Amino acid sequence: MAVPLFSLTPDLIVSRLCLGTMTFGEQNSLPQSFQLLDRAFHSGINFFDSAEMYPVPQRAETHGRSEEYLGRWIRTRKIPRHQVVLATKVSGPSGQMTWIRDGPASLDSWNITEAIDGSLTRLRSDYIDLYQIHWPDRYVPMFGEIEYDPTRSFSSVSIEEQLTALQKAIDAGKIRYVGLSNETPYGLMKFLHVAERISIRVRIVSLQNCYNLLCRNFDSGLAECCSHERVCLLAYSPLAMGILSGKYLSLDGGPAEARLNLFRGRYAEGESRYSLSHSTVKKATDLYVNIAKKYGIRPVSLAIAFVLRHPLVASVVFGATKIWQLQEALDGCKVDLIPEIVTEINRVHSAFPNPCP
Repeated sequence: MAVPLFSLTPDLIVSRLCLGTMTFGEQNSLPQSFQLLDRAFHSGINFFDSAEMYPVPQRAETHGRSEEYLGRWIRTRKIPRHQVVLATKVSGPSGQMTWIRDGPASLDSWNITEAIDGSLTRLRSDYIDLYQIHWPDRYVPMFGEIEYDPTRSFSSVSIEEQLTALQKAIDAGKIRYVGLSNETPYGLMKFLHVAERISIRVRIVSLQNCYNLLCRNFDSGLAECCSHERVCLLAYSPLAMGILSGKYLSLDGGPAEARLNLFRGRYAEGESRYSLSHSTVKKATDLYVNIAKKYGIRPVSLAIAFVLRHPLVASVVFGATKIWQLQEALDGCKVDLIPEIVTEINRVHSAFPNPCP
């Protein structure tokens, strides 16, 4: 069974599964990355997501390798450029990644332009199909934070400047479409309204935010915005950083090479957001894994199928470091979530709503 397709726009057709590349260059070597890309492509996946800051955990020595590996794969395999949809991202303000334009300092016009040119070079491509703002250039509670603190606001680059820089890149043929990531209802609507007010042709076509069995926050606010404004969700972290596979529930804490074990102490966001030390996270995960077992479905496939059934999801952005992990995600396209399964899932959600925001 080939992976189904979805029309993100009339001329941007993406597979319902999108292979994320943030392990390429850290957990995955170049040959391993090629093997995963080969299997994904030949299974019907045409959509590949990266970012200028990847791989993670991010460090100066590996910066940009994920894009480089993806670009080398396309050239080495001589894949016609129109047969793949490349998505990547510009990093928002950060004081941590000093090797990326000193922080990066901001999302001003210069930073956006430099980021696009750098990604094009690493991807060995003349254009990027979907260019996304990785996170906002303003204070936003994200990556596990849920409460807005107005005292943490800082001076930020105007949305007008960001959109103008992106429009120039579109006019130059460097990017085709624009998406947001890790955004809020306010941010999404502001981008749309500013674009309309200044009569700019940039159209926000997608939002890449977290969505999975343990995090359904998208449905509170953002879903309404996306539905009315015709913005599709690219759901990332469908497995809640691997927790929903059930592998971390074992007595030994899971395989040593599993991400949360391999990078323990180096991955603050993941460890705080997806920690089984929180009793509600463990209880909910246990229940979801047991639902999968009850119906003879692999937990990974159940988690993927759950996200795919959302009417606003265009594609599910997932990662894999092994071929068998990729296959379990592919199998999620074959799972039919019968009403009884959905009822049981929603019962767990009602008892333990969004333990991994």
